Amino acid sequence: MYQTIVTLKKGEGRTLKAGGMWVYDNEIDSILGGFENGDVVEIHDFDGYCMGVGYINTNSKITLRLLSRRRDAVIDTAFMEQRVRDAWEYRKQTIDISSCRVIFGEADFLPGIVVDKFSDVLVVESLALGIDRWKPVIVEALIKILAEDGITIRGVYERSDAKVRLQEGMERSKGFIGEPFDTKVEIVENGVKYIVDVEDGQKTGFFLDQKNNRASIHKFCKGKKVLDCFTHTGSFALNAGIAGAASVLGVDASQLAVDQAVENARLNHLEDRVRFQCADVFELLPELEAKGENFDVVILDPPAFTKSRNSVKNAVKGYREINLRGLKLVRDGGFLVTCSCSHFMEPDLFAKTVREAASGAHRRLRQVEFRTQACDHPILWAADQSYYLKFYIFQVVTER
Repeated sequence: MYQTIVTLKKGEGRTLKAGGMWVYDNEIDSILGGFENGDVVEIHDFDGYCMGVGYINTNSKITLRLLSRRRDAVIDTAFMEQRVRDAWEYRKQTIDISSCRVIFGEADFLPGIVVDKFSDVLVVESLALGIDRWKPVIVEALIKILAEDGITIRGVYERSDAKVRLQEGMERSKGFIGEPFDTKVEIVENGVKYIVDVEDGQKTGFFLDQKNNRASIHKFCKGKKVLDCFTHTGSFALNAGIAGAASVLGVDASQLAVDQAVENARLNHLEDRVRFQCADVFELLPELEAKGENFDVVILDPPAFTKSRNSVKNAVKGYREINLRGLKLVRDGGFLVTCSCSHFMEPDLFAKTVREAASGAHRRLRQVEFRTQACDHPILWAADQSYYLKFYIFQVVTER
């Protein structure tokens, strides 16, 4: 059906056969037929068996991204609209849709594109050449489908400014898709109000993946003294405040993020109990320890310390250090909330690292909960890149 056939080497394509959606450049034996990067091609195993169709980009190490396992799949506007409709129907069944991730790339069988909905605004991040061609179709379909449920989208903003686009042979892109609008958007999550800066905030403007995890801390924050490290725009700190914490200190190295967090505290009338400080967490935690400070709850929500397998060893040192320092600040019987958002920091390795930190701090950990990302960031089994967030709540007790 498609003019170009990409054939894999014998013994390759193991990820694809296991349910994954990527084929790397070193797995390919031959390409038969002409094509332009971004075109849809057939993918064959070494023996000629058709494994599906996907788009090709020889500029990228991820040369093929699967769109369908059906050989007769027609990749057209109707195909894309159905994918978008399926993604939206899933969100309606699983999560609060006032603000959520509507499309999560491979996990929604639309590899390379992410769309977040913040109230009545959509933010699009397109990271692969093949899907970038379909971006206007996907956005138009999403606006149409949301309208069917009575949701009017007042604006769409593109945040395709990640470095990974350069690896796809594309330029980084940022700006309005359609008419301009106010890019400071107010949302409500778990009863907390935020101003989301979709133009200049990190990634798409706000980290929706921790939605349920933020709610999970409410039950043990009332009347407590809380430290929130890597607070970004104050999300965990503000959840602690809304839950009735006596005092909360949120820390982040970005002054822009801290300024936004302060504004968010005012928005929620929490400025008397929730304060923020611009500081390097790695430097601040030892200073707090030296002063004899301690807290009922310490929250560690760092950025990804590694974005490749090559830097995992250094990442382990970073995670071990902040967890050790954080644990030393938790009062006996208090709680440590700790997480990693790096895909390459695998669950067993993260657990081992936290365990080593506890040993170094001479603290015992009693696991309260283990969680992952919110269900609008679904984990597609066999597509390992879709599973990245590990989130623990521990009660911390002194060794007896």
